[in-house]
Amino acid sequence: MLKLYKFLRPYAGSVAAIFCVLMVQAYCDLSLPAYTSDIVNVGIQQKGIDEKVPYMISEEDLNRLLLFVPMERQETVREAYETSSGSSEIYVYDRDASEESGSEGNVLEISKEIREDGEKLDELSEILGKPMLLCAGFDSGSESAAEMERRMKEQMESGMPDVSRMSVYEIFEMMEGSQRDSVVAEIEEQFSAMPETMIEQSAAIYIQNAYEKIGVDTNRIETGYILRTGGKMLALAALGMIASIIVGLMASRVGAKVGRGLRKEVFRKVVGFSNGEFDKFSTASLITRSTNDIQQIQLLSVMILRMVLYAPIMAAGGIFKVFRTNADMSWIIALAVALIVTVVVVLFAVVMPKFKVVQSMVDRLNLVSREILTGLQVIRAFSTEKYEENRFDGANKDLTKTNLFVNRAMTFMMPFMMLIMNGIAVLIVWVGGHSINDGSMQVGDMMAFIQYTMQIIMSFLMICMISVMLPRAAVSADRVDEILISSTLIHDSDSPVHFGENGIGEVRFDHVSFRYPGAEEEVLHDISFTAEPGKTTALIGSTGSGKSTLVNLLPRFYDVTEGKITIDGVDIRDVSQKELRERLGYVPQKGVLFSGDIASNILYGNPEGSEETMREAAEIAQASEFIEEKQKKYQSPIAQGGSNVSGGQKQRLSIARAIAKHPDVYIFDDSFSALDYKTDVKLRNALKEKTAKSTVLIVAQRISTILHAEQILVLDDGKIVGKGTHRELLKNCEEYYQIASSQLSEKELENDMKEVG
Repeated sequence: MLKLYKFLRPYAGSVAAIFCVLMVQAYCDLSLPAYTSDIVNVGIQQKGIDEKVPYMISEEDLNRLLLFVPMERQETVREAYETSSGSSEIYVYDRDASEESGSEGNVLEISKEIREDGEKLDELSEILGKPMLLCAGFDSGSESAAEMERRMKEQMESGMPDVSRMSVYEIFEMMEGSQRDSVVAEIEEQFSAMPETMIEQSAAIYIQNAYEKIGVDTNRIETGYILRTGGKMLALAALGMIASIIVGLMASRVGAKVGRGLRKEVFRKVVGFSNGEFDKFSTASLITRSTNDIQQIQLLSVMILRMVLYAPIMAAGGIFKVFRTNADMSWIIALAVALIVTVVVVLFAVVMPKFKVVQSMVDRLNLVSREILTGLQVIRAFSTEKYEENRFDGANKDLTKTNLFVNRAMTFMMPFMMLIMNGIAVLIVWVGGHSINDGSMQVGDMMAFIQYTMQIIMSFLMICMISVMLPRAAVSADRVDEILISSTLIHDSDSPVHFGENGIGEVRFDHVSFRYPGAEEEVLHDISFTAEPGKTTALIGSTGSGKSTLVNLLPRFYDVTEGKITIDGVDIRDVSQKELRERLGYVPQKGVLFSGDIASNILYGNPEGSEETMREAAEIAQASEFIEEKQKKYQSPIAQGGSNVSGGQKQRLSIARAIAKHPDVYIFDDSFSALDYKTDVKLRNALKEKTAKSTVLIVAQRISTILHAEQILVLDDGKIVGKGTHRELLKNCEEYYQIASSQLSEKELENDMKEVG
């Protein structure tokens, strides 16, 4: 997982911007349940009345309220209200309607100063909360209020014979202040255990009745409140949608940049690999890591930015909102989270080991596919299609079985999650229903609690969905990082030196020995020779004698184990690889061409070369004849891998590419094997003139190719067993004589031996 964050680190600025936009989206999503609760609690149940105290009230109703307010606090209430002029900034009422409804006296309005002062408004709400509850109860004629009224009358009958005909308000008006305060205190004591929500609901009912008495249109208030709140919800939903779109776009851009950057870094690293690294990382594995693995990382990067960052924000915000809504049911959230974590831990304990082998199986499938496609002609020639099909089918079935196991195990996650979500919803309704019945919770609060709980569970569900992809992506990240942190065996010196300006290209092998990385035995033993400019040095020997290995040391495809190689007296390990290879013209055993045209392939090592240089190189390499026969000549297309030209043509174009570079040192690694004898002779004669001042190293299997070389080295089992010209070696080197006798006629051998003698 840390590797994934390492790959995202270069884009920290974009990630921070995405986080900020996610905060906006989370704010919008977390605000909607609260507004839903307000619509139900306030808009529907309270007719849109969200005041804690009546902003307008008739003088009669205010006097009734004051009967239940302690004497020392009545003045505070009276000072808060003033006589209304008949219109209000908040509500418009009809005085005629208020008179028809039986209201007497003036209509009082809360002062602007109190409305704008939150502390004073809260103080007034605290004073009038329970009085409004009492008045609402007495006015509604509820059973509890009727029972309380009956008890009061029984207590007052001894001193007031007509008390049975009086209302509660008339009884309280007849009491003295101190007596009334004691009765009010006793009543409030009975309501001390009453939930705050019940007091708020009763206050809203009282305010609604008070407004209706003075002619306020409560239907208009209700409609206005619902429309305003709904409008806010629509605005928040639109803002959340815009934020979600922006996050999606930004996350996609960052994910694409991560993929592009990783592919670039992996490619740059692989291009700098020595042959030792290619031996460690197979070609099939490198292809998988550069494509499938990076694709997994790119996809998960988008998911991390889009969902993994968002889920904790939503979960934390949802938990905060839940505690503000109803802390008594917070244990339900803890239960849901515990169940989800348990499911995830169990599934991952089963699935995680399998994730670690999926990518290696993809490597295996790619390797088998590549081998079959590359060797298709051989497979057809030997009629082994059935065997190869079975081999591919075996690798394919292994990968399929592993993927099926993982996917089948993960299919249990969603049903379990849905069961938990639905079970938690039922539990909330059951517990919330009892709370609503007890008056400690409102319907809207329970609806909001359900929504917040679902948001919290969905946050964990999102993390669980990502967790399905995370193990495989984590393995992919490790595999990609393994390439990026690998140190190549071939590297430039910290303070590289330079070749002299007047260098002539003299190559010297000084007691060179070499073994492949990890091998126990040496491939080359104590090799020493000098290849001089203007002369051809040829290497010949049996298969596996180390010829190609020796010439591969010169471009530093490998570094020597012992000894040193110098060009013009400078150790090639002290020179930068770029400067070293600029002086070399290398033609490998197998001609390699790139998609494009003939011209681009010939000038591949000298892109600034002129057309004359290109034609000259083609002429020397004996390639101009078949090029001129083509319709587009040098602009003729070359297919991928040079599949549309023959082996000999491919080899000649490879030789032309080296010639067009004008190097100081030519290396031909058995590069004439696909040429017929006539073309071989023409090419060597033309090449002799071109390389008159250059050092030439030729690896060959055919004696005819190296007959006229100034120096021939005979290798056997990694050692030089003969050194000299063709005729000298026939006389002095038994190994060379055996090779020559297998390729030359007896007459040719006799003539060569006579000339030596």
